Amino acid sequence: MSLGIAVVGAGYWGPNLVRNFRSSPDWDLVAVCDLDPDRARSVIGQRSTVEVETSLSRVLDRDDIVAIAIATPARTHGPIALAALRAGKHVLVEKPLADSHRIAESMVDEASARELVLMTDHTYCYTPTVVRIGELISDGVLGEILFVDSVRINLGLVQPDVDVFWDLAPHDLSILDAVLPGGLRPDAVAAQGADPLGTGKACVGYLTLPLPGDAIAHLHINWLSPTKIRQMVIGGSQRTLVWDDLNPQQRLAIYDRGVEFAASHVGESQREAAAVSYRLGDMHAPSLPEREALALVASEFAAAIRERRAPHTDGYAGLRVLQVLEAASRSLSAGGTFAPVRSAVLTSGDAV
Repeated sequence: MSLGIAVVGAGYWGPNLVRNFRSSPDWDLVAVCDLDPDRARSVIGQRSTVEVETSLSRVLDRDDIVAIAIATPARTHGPIALAALRAGKHVLVEKPLADSHRIAESMVDEASARELVLMTDHTYCYTPTVVRIGELISDGVLGEILFVDSVRINLGLVQPDVDVFWDLAPHDLSILDAVLPGGLRPDAVAAQGADPLGTGKACVGYLTLPLPGDAIAHLHINWLSPTKIRQMVIGGSQRTLVWDDLNPQQRLAIYDRGVEFAASHVGESQREAAAVSYRLGDMHAPSLPEREALALVASEFAAAIRERRAPHTDGYAGLRVLQVLEAASRSLSAGGTFAPVRSAVLTSGDAV
């Protein structure tokens, strides 16, 4: 039996949610709620049986709606999600989970207390490419992770409520949380940003995250680039992985190439001499299925509700990403110095 759901917000991301929930056998899209009824109606179409609603409270009072999907500005995620959870509804929230860790923690606590599903819409985590990357790292194909270098740049919209870090970095941070051993748990991060247009917020940014074993991750994000690049390189001690999301013929390539280093001590002074060798092997491009990730998000949301379990990208996943974003904002305000990532409960029953 399908589950009744309402999409709240018919702006940028809302139409994508509407399309996927309408086509999913797991869901019955009952209503689209937006302050602008004409915008909501344009999303669902004039002849649709899906209802247009402008009142969130009326949506939450309905017994035929068991869940809501939130696609509104980040500052409104917390109030809407908390109202829905208190009304007994399961909640899916687009990234970021909230605009502060305190609100996000209250959302996680409310969902836990009421035994409701709170899911973060980290869509990239459900792409076949990211799933395969996670499997390759988990199976030890890459060896120990040495570095991550990610570029996410385009000629994008300057968002009215968030800077480029809060707009674009959640994608890459959620991917790292999904694929790295132990998830996304840096002790500190450093962020450098620039606002060359004078918009009042960073439009170009660089985010550095130390990883275990003296490894490092570096994210480059940019709203001002005339070319669009979506690429991530993950270097390991055994192999290196290159993900080019804009290359459908070869999204993922695995290179059996790298640098090997052996240190020795020579002479009485124990001077360290470095012996560097290069491994030049083959490249392998695994085939990947073509599936829309957001459809898998809808399926996972329904499965978590029916099976009474946490979804793959639950509220804690959203909270981990949010804590890094807040640390990045503190670093940016401090001129790019490393800022500690706030310690908090990161997973159910797991405190740092």
